[in-house]
Amino acid sequence: MQVLFKSRHPQANELRDLTERRVRFVLRRLRWLVPRAEVQMSDVNGPRGGIDKRCQVELRTDGAGSVVVASMARDWRTALDNALARAARFLMRLWQRVSDSRRMRQRLIGLER
Repeated sequence: MQVLFKSRHPQANELRDLTERRVRFVLRRLRWLVPRAEVQMSDVNGPRGGIDKRCQVELRTDGAGSVVVASMARDWRTALDNALARAARFLMRLWQRVSDSRRMRQRLIGLER
């Protein structure tokens, strides 16, 4: 899996290695479905503080298009973990829907015979 990291903020750039490790860990079971992940970190309010750290995760999947999830939090790590958790849940539901519909089609074909 190819992991791309984008950020203009100097503090976020320090998290590049951590981000790549977290993406690979969270998506380890779905690695075959996601050949490319892109993570963008930004500080919405700048130096004013508050809940302003934004993490956007875009997963390019084989056959299902792109999945884009964003999360905002007080710190970079929380924003990253929340976005990755939401993306992984979405991919699991998507994969289960596809596999359920395939099973249903196979059952219907079996009944027609």
